[in-house]
Amino acid sequence: MAPAITVYEVGPRDGLQNEAAAVPTEGKLALVRALAEAGLRRIEATSFVSPRWIPQLGDADALVPALPRVPGVTYLVLVPNARGLERLSEALRSADDGAPEVAAAVFMSASESHNRKNLNRTVEESLRELGEVVPAALARGLRVRGYVSTVFGCPYEGAVDPERAAGVAEALVALGCEQISLGDTIGVATPALTRRVVTRMLRTIPAPKLALHMHDTRGTALANVLAGLDLGIATFDASIGGLGGCPYAPGASGNLATEDLVYMLEGMGYDTGVDFEKLIAAGALAQRLVGRRLPGKTLQAELARTEA
Repeated sequence: MAPAITVYEVGPRDGLQNEAAAVPTEGKLALVRALAEAGLRRIEATSFVSPRWIPQLGDADALVPALPRVPGVTYLVLVPNARGLERLSEALRSADDGAPEVAAAVFMSASESHNRKNLNRTVEESLRELGEVVPAALARGLRVRGYVSTVFGCPYEGAVDPERAAGVAEALVALGCEQISLGDTIGVATPALTRRVVTRMLRTIPAPKLALHMHDTRGTALANVLAGLDLGIATFDASIGGLGGCPYAPGASGNLATEDLVYMLEGMGYDTGVDFEKLIAAGALAQRLVGRRLPGKTLQAELARTEA
């Protein structure tokens, strides 16, 4: 059997939050449905951050109850604090035909400057707050994933010590997060740096509890995925069409495109469980919804081929 890889689709949240204009709720639901039908089983759907900060995701309360119920599909929803967790719980309770399968996600940065810009808190303050949020989510029967940004570099501080990043990841695991996604927020990682960071993480956190969230800002995302694969990492985040970046990291465009990741992995003999043709159709839909050409190379190659 081909080795199995889990692809976490982050476009509906991480991607759409960076768009200048908000996509209507029905459009988001259509995109989520298309991604699920393509075989993606982990889809980041939205975030319960304040609409004042991320207005593009201001419809989270309405979107979560309406998420399509697809067997085997789990939706990830970001909750920044206790209020976000309560909003998620309220949204799940309001679902008329049974709540969708949802897991919570919490997030913070490895670097102080980015954490202050993103969350208006120090790293210590964020860990203290999540020390209440994560156990509360677990007590409500929700699994929790942790995201650590600026693991490989910070737009304000430059290089980030792997020991510092590992300390944050270890703290989130100790709180009860089932997996930690390591974010290359500004796309500065190289295979050598990826190996160095992941090797340090593996000293204290087993590979199944780690995921890589690489940006392709400098064209190195797939090379970094290969470095992670060599070290036993089997979960990778990606965004349909390469949507997204980080609103609090200047120049942080370039999420790894889901189609690029799936094309490479399947070509190497890995099993992603993704229907490639349906994935391209989902990418074409995403492009129509945002009204612009998306940067995913495989998406553009396939669309050009089918239109020829």
